[in-house]
Amino acid sequence: MEIFGLDAPLVGLAIIAGAFALFALAELAVPFRQQPLPRKSRWTANLGLYVIDTLAVRLLLPLAMVGAAVWAQDRGWGVLPLLGLPDWASFVAAILLLDLALYLQHRATHVVPLLWRLHKVHHVDPGFDVTTAARFHPVEIVLSMAYKMSVVVALGASPLAVFVFEVGFAVFTLFTHANIRLPAPLERIWRLVFITPDLHRIHHSTLPRETNSNYGTFLSLWDRLLGTYVGAGRDGQQAMDIGLASFQDDRPGRLGWSLTLPFAAQPKGEE
Repeated sequence: MEIFGLDAPLVGLAIIAGAFALFALAELAVPFRQQPLPRKSRWTANLGLYVIDTLAVRLLLPLAMVGAAVWAQDRGWGVLPLLGLPDWASFVAAILLLDLALYLQHRATHVVPLLWRLHKVHHVDPGFDVTTAARFHPVEIVLSMAYKMSVVVALGASPLAVFVFEVGFAVFTLFTHANIRLPAPLERIWRLVFITPDLHRIHHSTLPRETNSNYGTFLSLWDRLLGTYVGAGRDGQQAMDIGLASFQDDRPGRLGWSLTLPFAAQPKGEE
């Protein structure tokens, strides 16, 4: 697939890499919160997980989301083509439905015990910055990609819509995890429609009620409609404890420990 005559994967990679650099520079220049662990250990573990995740997906699921869209399109599969919508409406519907599907997936990772064991690798980070967006267990990433590919096939979403969603999802994930804060007037307006770093930081609070809230990636709409929206943390943005209460130490900064966490004995109440 080509975008403006260029190879789509290269375009997507360039956009995501540029977004990472932009948010990393912003939080280095004007950090909103101080991080509890040294950057070297956190970044090594978080980015190390990202490298392993990328290799695992490429080896086990080489088609990925855009490839699944092309495969389904060639066979005429999916719900959206059957509706006979104009191309623009089908594009918008695909973006909205994919975002809803990821909201539901994210919520399931907090509710289903086996999925939570994997997902907690993301949540044990006691810091919160752009690299937290890369911190996922490889088993979760492979399962997540398989789920997203199945949704793409079921919808029959166009390859272009899937490409825009996939790249947008990656950029938004970096943005909502960045150690930055929007100016108050912009924050009030932006969160009416979209997830902001402040909203997602609440999701990374150690308080269970806050951890189990604000599951959205793009839109705050799904949290508002489905009762999981929390607009303000109990302790405020600066005093909020980040991570999980049982792991407020330096272990999340170790790559090997992070990889084995889902398979280790869990603290009481963290099963």
